[in-house]
Amino acid sequence: MEPSSTEGGAEETLLKNHPPGLPHKVILKHGQELEEEQEELAEHKPLEQEDLNFEKWKRRPLPKRTLHQKIEAIKTYLWNAETNEFMGRSGKSWGLILLFYAALYTFLAAMFGGCMFCLMWSISPYHPTYNDRVMPPGMTMAPNLEGHEIAFNASDRKSWKKYARSMDEYLKPYNDGVQEKKNIHCTQDRYFMQDDLEESAERKACQFKRSWLGECSGLQDPHYGYSQGRPCILLRMNRILGYLPGLGKAVNVTCGVKKGPPEALGEIKFFPKSTFEMMYYPYYGKLRQTNYSAPVMAVRFAGVQYDSHIVVQCKLHGKGIINDSPTDRNLGRVSFSLDIGA
Repeated sequence: MEPSSTEGGAEETLLKNHPPGLPHKVILKHGQELEEEQEELAEHKPLEQEDLNFEKWKRRPLPKRTLHQKIEAIKTYLWNAETNEFMGRSGKSWGLILLFYAALYTFLAAMFGGCMFCLMWSISPYHPTYNDRVMPPGMTMAPNLEGHEIAFNASDRKSWKKYARSMDEYLKPYNDGVQEKKNIHCTQDRYFMQDDLEESAERKACQFKRSWLGECSGLQDPHYGYSQGRPCILLRMNRILGYLPGLGKAVNVTCGVKKGPPEALGEIKFFPKSTFEMMYYPYYGKLRQTNYSAPVMAVRFAGVQYDSHIVVQCKLHGKGIINDSPTDRNLGRVSFSLDIGA
């Protein structure tokens, strides 16, 4: 009897001294803890098969509406007579939205206009405001109908007529009457400087007459030598605003065979000469020099051999001229192929 009373007294003492926040089962005997855990597990019922069927939890599809119901829904969305809403918004809501976007786009337009005004105010329409580097000029040719390739038969008019027609169109602005009316006669051995005039003042331009091209002018031979198998081509140096080619000396041009037998090219003639005269430079731009006519050089291949496909290259030579750039094949030079049949 004594031991049992002692155990009971000990348990009561432990319960009284137990901190209020901790669970009571921590101080119970090991056997009593297992019994309580088994009772708690027995209270949980196992899941039924019906509870594992997730299909019933899926969202059920809405019933299909008829065409009449869809039309009524659209009408209600466009105008709800009960709430006085147009497309889901009241008049006040639409007014606030329109006011916001009107203010937003007005601000954006004003900011864009201000930026454009500052830009146009800070630059000149006549010359570049910042021009740290001026590239040397390139060179172009005419006719240029099928790329840089001239191929025809001298006895076949249809094969070369397009080249003669292209030359005519190219040389129309250089007709003598047009040049005498618009431009003036200049001195050949110096630049035609007009920097002392006002920035917006119109600059004069020097004459370049078509008749100066001689055998390649189309005045003596309207076929430009194509009917004889002795074709003419035109070379022109690219225009660069304010550029002085040659740095005080006229730029010279040479032509030679780049690919093919050198003897197949034969005699070459230049008209009016093999240099671009300094009097046509500097160029002041279209706004100030509206009648400017870039000088043209005509090259006639008077002794080219028939049925010999060759590639010809013409180069500019002068101070500041670059004609051997590995990255730009048109810088200071131009290449084209000649394939002439009898």
